[in-house]
Order: sequence, then C-alpha cells, then structure tokens
Amino acid sequence: MGKIIYSLVSNSHMFRGKKILITGGTGSLGQALTSRLLNEDVDTIRIFSRNENKQITMASKFEDDRLRFLLGDIRDYSRLVRAMEDIDIVFHAAALKHVPVIEYNPFESIKTNVIGSQNVIDACLEENVEKAIAIGTDKAVSPLNTYGATKLLMEKLFVTSSNYLKKERHKTKFVALRYGNVLGSSGSVIPKFIKQIKNKEKITITDPKMTRFSLSMDEALDFILHATKIAKGSEIFVPKLRAYSIEGLKESLFELLDRTDEEIIGIREGEKLNEILINGDEVRYSWEYEDMYMILNPSVQKHVSIEEFSNKKKISNMSEYSSDSVEKIPKDEMKKIILNSELLD
Repeated sequence: MGKIIYSLVSNSHMFRGKKILITGGTGSLGQALTSRLLNEDVDTIRIFSRNENKQITMASKFEDDRLRFLLGDIRDYSRLVRAMEDIDIVFHAAALKHVPVIEYNPFESIKTNVIGSQNVIDACLEENVEKAIAIGTDKAVSPLNTYGATKLLMEKLFVTSSNYLKKERHKTKFVALRYGNVLGSSGSVIPKFIKQIKNKEKITITDPKMTRFSLSMDEALDFILHATKIAKGSEIFVPKLRAYSIEGLKESLFELLDRTDEEIIGIREGEKLNEILINGDEVRYSWEYEDMYMILNPSVQKHVSIEEFSNKKKISNMSEYSSDSVEKIPKDEMKKIILNSELLD
C-alpha cells in the first residue's frame, strides 16, 4: 500500500538454486509466494497441503516443472520428514485460521497450529534445513480468541527452538513473522463487503470505529522474503504498516459501487476494536532494523544476541504498535488500491 520498501529483495540471489517447501502452499499466500519464488530461479518448490483439488488446480495454473505437490498434514510428523528431504528453506503457512470455526473446535486448532508447528520444527531439525520461517498474525498479540492464542504459541515455539541446540550439529535458523490483514485474502472483510453491495444486501459492520492493519499481497511477499534474507535466527519480524478504519473502507466502497444500506451487528466474540502488532511489554525489547521492527527478548530468545545486529535502533517513541495509532490510508488512496486489486472483477 505504498509505504513498505525493502531493497534488493528480488536481486539478492538468496533463493537461486534453493529447494523450498511451503506448508499450506495451496492457500492464497502460498500461491502468491510460489509465483514470486519461481521468478527467483529456485531449483524446486514443494507444495505441502491437505487439499488435493486445490493442488490439481494450482498445478494447472502454474504448469512449471519445478513444482512438486505433496499431499499431507502437518499433524503427521513422518510425512513432514519425508517432504523435507534435501530442502533448504521452509515457509510454514499451514494453519486453521477462521476464528468462529476455531472457537467452536478449539482443540482441532491446537492440534494443527501448535502441535503441527512443533512437528514442522522437529522435521526441520531432523533434515537440518537452513531456515524455517513461520507466518504469523497480529492476532497473536495479547490474544482474545483461540486462533490468536495458538498462533502466539506457534511464535514461541519457533523463536525458542534454537535455545538448546548444538550449533555444530544443527544449522537451522527459526524465525517468526507477524503482520496484519492481506488485502483481499480469503476470509477478509473487503471481498465480503463487495459481495454484499453487489447483491444489494446490507453490509454488516461490527463497529464503524474498528481499525485494522493492512498490506497488499506484494507488500506481504516483499516483507517475507526480505525478513528471510536478513534473519539470523530467533527473531520476530514486524513490518511498518498503515491501517484503515471500517468506516473509511465502507465509504470508499460506497463511492466505487452502488450505495447500499448498512447494519451494525456489534463486535463478535474474540474480536478487538483495534489490532496490535507489538504490545506495551514487547516494546521494551523491540528494535527498528532494516526498515521493519524486530522483537528479540533476551530472557527467552537466547540463541542470538542483539549485538549481532548492526544499525539497529531501540524503539523509544511508542507505548504500543496499534492500528488506531498509526497513519490511516486516505479514502482516495483506498479507492485506488481496491481498483488496482482486481477485487471488483
């Protein structure tokens, strides 16, 4: 959305000749990441997911001999080990993520998002991959719902997994990424509003004052690849983002499409009025680094020292990093973003 700029992402050659595994690779992020990585001259990308229909559709879409499709579930450790043979970099994007469904089936999300993530870590260690990148969410910060709690535990598992490893035996660098809503991704509010407006239905608004961090898919990919490039292991990386209000989003869509009625339904269980990417406690051990924020708590993330990062700057000008306190995307710019996103097609 115009604010995130990471240099040398596409020219770093970090991924040239590498063998990549993407868990949950048939999802919207996994497919976009696959497309970007294929342009980075990788050797192989293995797509690891449960959905055979999505794998068939994705294979037809890309038609690239460097892609391999493996059916499997991250709950199955032995299958993960087989999938990671000779792999260099793992992007862990597999998760159960729909909040209402998870609230009704909490232990299923624990088995996938927590135990499954530990299986990913153990398989990475067994196969001694170079880097493992966990794709997280702002809902992991001071979580109010089961999804956020499971993603917080995923983060904890990744950033502490190197604490007890022997460096001479294991080379894997584990990193967690935390960011906001990707514009137009499955389950996000913008496609839902567009569908309601086109169907002449009332759009259902939880609270007009609600704010959300957001970034485009291209920005998310830039962030993911740049963080992968600079990671030393045990960090949590957070991008610098702007946000939008639900009221501003509604007005932008009303001006682009036929105006319709609205209905205020109230905040749902487990939702927050504003999202947080770094809470007040985490600010104490957060730093500005490489045009992003980095969280490195020395009491639990013992594998790497903050002194290893040059040109870092301690965060001192904010009490927390919240979607209500950052710059908001202007309405005219939001309209351009929506028009350029193909969400109206």
